[in-house]
Amino acid sequence: MKIEIWSDFVCPFCYIGKRRLEQALENFPNEEKAEVVYKSFELDPNAERSSKQSMHEKLAAKYGRSLEEAKEMTKNMEEQASMVGLDFRFDTMVPTNTMDAHRVAKFAETKGLDQETAEILFRAVFTDSKDIGDHETLIELAQEAGLDQSEVRQVLESTDYMELVRTEETEAHQVGVQGVPFFVINRKYAVSGAQPKEIFTQALEKAYSEEKQAPAFETFSGQNGAACTDDSCE
Repeated sequence: MKIEIWSDFVCPFCYIGKRRLEQALENFPNEEKAEVVYKSFELDPNAERSSKQSMHEKLAAKYGRSLEEAKEMTKNMEEQASMVGLDFRFDTMVPTNTMDAHRVAKFAETKGLDQETAEILFRAVFTDSKDIGDHETLIELAQEAGLDQSEVRQVLESTDYMELVRTEETEAHQVGVQGVPFFVINRKYAVSGAQPKEIFTQALEKAYSEEKQAPAFETFSGQNGAACTDDSCE
């Protein structure tokens, strides 16, 4: 069973949704059969790498709210995060551009460290208040995930994986992604948003039961089909 997740590292509900899916998988009897793949999605491709605005100021401007209303919005998110064991700190969160973070995540995927890298990047943004648009910060975080610092620096000093990030973002629109997080199971079932754990469990159970019952291939054969075996070709 393959689970593809389109998300952005500065998206609070992406982190919450990630944790809810993980909790659903922990209680799923066939957890080891699930392959989780993270896909790139930039909520704001034009975001500045270094913004002078605080996260609350940025949200207030984006949604046409007052600063107090923006703080109330984030308070609700912090409460939802705490319910799944996450510690969100919007007061000190650093707004930034996430393209380079996605490029590092794609590089980590080639090393089999994409799961570790995704978790570290989310935690860096929402709990540790780190700037994941800063190259030195990204290099330190990548090393924490088990990646080689010099290799990550080479990636960041080039345009490596940028085309792959853009391709995954185009793919997102092709499969109907209008917001993140967006979860696709076996390219058949979609879960949009940070749904409750129970919704993820239902989707996992349905996808797994259908996969288990269905034959590996639907076979089309006639009586005159020529074929070779180990013994002969007839």
